[in-house]
Amino acid sequence: MRVNGARVVKPASAIGAGDVLTFVQGDRIRVIRVTALGIRRGPAPEAQTLYEDLTPPETEAAPVTRTGPRPTKKDRRALDDLRGEGGVHDPE
Repeated sequence: MRVNGARVVKPASAIGAGDVLTFVQGDRIRVIRVTALGIRRGPAPEAQTLYEDLTPPETEAAPVTRTGPRPTKKDRRALDDLRGEGGVHDPE
């Protein structure tokens, strides 16, 4: 967790309006700017009005396109031999 770019170790560190929080959530890094502090602990929709999400949107991976027909059994065996994943067959 970082507050304004500085690493924070204590969970009870004070934050205020205008502070930028950077933290890991799942497999993403989130960046949040605190716009105001709540007076009470309230519902999630109320809490969502107290910050601005600065996290850049995730880019989607390009779809995989095939370059030709499906490999034959002979082609797959040749690829396995090349990778060192040889199976039961005897390459000659």
